[in-house]
Amino acid sequence: MQLDELQAEISLLLTQMEDQPENRRELYVQIHGKLNELRAMGLPLPGDLARVERELENDFCAESQGR
Repeated sequence: MQLDELQAEISLLLTQMEDQPENRRELYVQIHGKLNELRAMGLPLPGDLARVERELENDFCAESQGR
């Protein structure tokens, strides 16, 4: 998959996450998969996407621990 296509898909997923917060966890899984595709291509993650990924991971971890 082309880099431009991946970036567009990630952007769309982030928009969907804002518009459909009830599907947040499912959308995160999809975003995480797309970011892993970038990693597999040997490309560095843009800082803002890496930050969003970490923040979501922390949020879901805290939720699962009842915080």
